[in-house]
Amino acid sequence: MFCINFPTGLRLKLALLPLVFLAACTVVPKPVVLVQPVVPPIVPPAAPFAVSKWEMLPDWLTTDLHPSWAAFLQSCRALKHKPDWREVCARADALAQPDNEELRSFFEDAFTPYQVFNPDGSASGLITGYYEPRLSGSRVKTARFKYPLYAAPDDLLTIDLSEVYPQLKSLRLRGRLEGRHVVPYYSRAEIDGGRGEQRVLFWVDNAVELFFLQIQGSGRIELADGRLIKVGYADQNGRPYVSIGKKLIEMGELTADQASMQGIKHWAAQNPAKLAGLLEQNPSYVFFRELPENLSAPLGALGVPLTDAYSIAIDPRTIPLGLPVFLSTTYPNTAEPLNRLMLAQDTGGAIRGAVRADFFWGFGDQAGAQAGRMKQAGQMWVLFPKGAEPALN
Repeated sequence: MFCINFPTGLRLKLALLPLVFLAACTVVPKPVVLVQPVVPPIVPPAAPFAVSKWEMLPDWLTTDLHPSWAAFLQSCRALKHKPDWREVCARADALAQPDNEELRSFFEDAFTPYQVFNPDGSASGLITGYYEPRLSGSRVKTARFKYPLYAAPDDLLTIDLSEVYPQLKSLRLRGRLEGRHVVPYYSRAEIDGGRGEQRVLFWVDNAVELFFLQIQGSGRIELADGRLIKVGYADQNGRPYVSIGKKLIEMGELTADQASMQGIKHWAAQNPAKLAGLLEQNPSYVFFRELPENLSAPLGALGVPLTDAYSIAIDPRTIPLGLPVFLSTTYPNTAEPLNRLMLAQDTGGAIRGAVRADFFWGFGDQAGAQAGRMKQAGQMWVLFPKGAEPALN
């Protein structure tokens, strides 16, 4: 059993390799007949879209679009060569220092808003947050820095079956060779136990911070000389993501209100002997790569730098990467409205479903505090370029 790929991120679904069945009659001797491989159709969940109107987007007429515009131009860097985006991005490049009204007119002229609904017809979904953490680390192992941050291992295989089975084109399987067989790659417990051809990038001083770095998908390692080295998602072991917060609730260690990132870190500090066993409950493992020093922000799954508080991670099976998404939610742990135009520039293994997003808060402790507390209800409108609207049943 393998898990589908996703970038960035971390947080994934399972896919099965096709089975081959042999059928032969046992009553009257007949030649053995080889039946074609049976591949059950994989139908990704489709976001039910409904055409909307601009006035339905909360605060659309008053929101400041300039920060969104900077993030939108990043999306155009990745999309401008695609047929549906050439004209839109060319028009965007032609705008010189537009004011807010010009930006609003641009989006209204170039896009059509569609509200997103869950398969059950509801319009509200879960909005969480993520950020870019800072960890203390070293390039060599010491008594303090003893937890390895691994690069993608040489024995990790990526299996793409889309050429033979087009219905699997959105799936990437992870595994390793065992003799002549492809088997699942090692779990977190096995990797932590030394299995696999692991290569260490850095050694860090805190196991739970390393775990949350894997959940966030990117971060910075502060070395003894004060340098901050950026690291980003490189690959994943293909195992499914399991929430340790939910595990702590099931174990009776935390209540639902306490199971935030901050609450889990506090529990870990109070229960060091139990930490390794808890972390192993999540078999998913993320590998990293060192990023260029001049990179302004983490790279999302779209391949462009994320914009603090204006980029989101979405489920790309339902919302195409790069599209503008108007998000209507509230600030963490408050009822204060948070309505703004975001850009779908990242993905995540735990981000599954139609009305579902992960809000990128940026780098550092303050961003981490917001991300760790964010578990809000929200609604979403996707802006499709005119002429490239989704086909509705």
